[in-house]
Amino acid sequence: MSIQTRVDLALIAEMIAPDARVLDVGCGDGDLLELLTRTKNVDGRGIELSQEGVNASVTRGLSVIQGDADADLHDYPDNAFDYVILSQTIQATRNPREVLMQMQRIGRRVVVSLPNFGNWRVRLQLLWSGRMPRTSSLDYNWYDTPNIHLCTVKDFVMLCEDLGLHIDDAVSVIGNKAKRVGRPGSIDNLTAETAVLLMSRKK
Repeated sequence: MSIQTRVDLALIAEMIAPDARVLDVGCGDGDLLELLTRTKNVDGRGIELSQEGVNASVTRGLSVIQGDADADLHDYPDNAFDYVILSQTIQATRNPREVLMQMQRIGRRVVVSLPNFGNWRVRLQLLWSGRMPRTSSLDYNWYDTPNIHLCTVKDFVMLCEDLGLHIDDAVSVIGNKAKRVGRPGSIDNLTAETAVLLMSRKK
């Protein structure tokens, strides 16, 4: 992992099998797709809302189209990919539940990384200041944030259970340190700044 690689992207890359078919939803400038192509030889595709992100990705030689996770995942056929990835984006979608349902339909496995609104620093800021917290992973004012559906790790685990998704692997991230937890618990809900989860459909 290079120093410039975002921690959660490096952790996601570790979860992806070589030569897999991958869809990166909300791929931004293509950092993760480029990493996976270089280190895992994946057959990678991306979908990105911003034209700037699409242009940057295409300039890097990546196969990325402009699209909206909330509206365009319906167009993909069942089991089209081995992995469907959503990194630091689910909280910015209009309908996270529907997005996750579509991801598990079109991918045999799903990988999601998300900021944890249950982190103790977030709780403490809200308790003492009475204002919406700002952290390194949630660095926006309440009035200009793209994060419209913030959740805790516990919230997300409960949604996975509701949708019939089995958590195969999970990593709790605190700063630049990562701890594999298997299945996030109450301590992870309190301490994690970011969580990365690998999921599959329950048999």
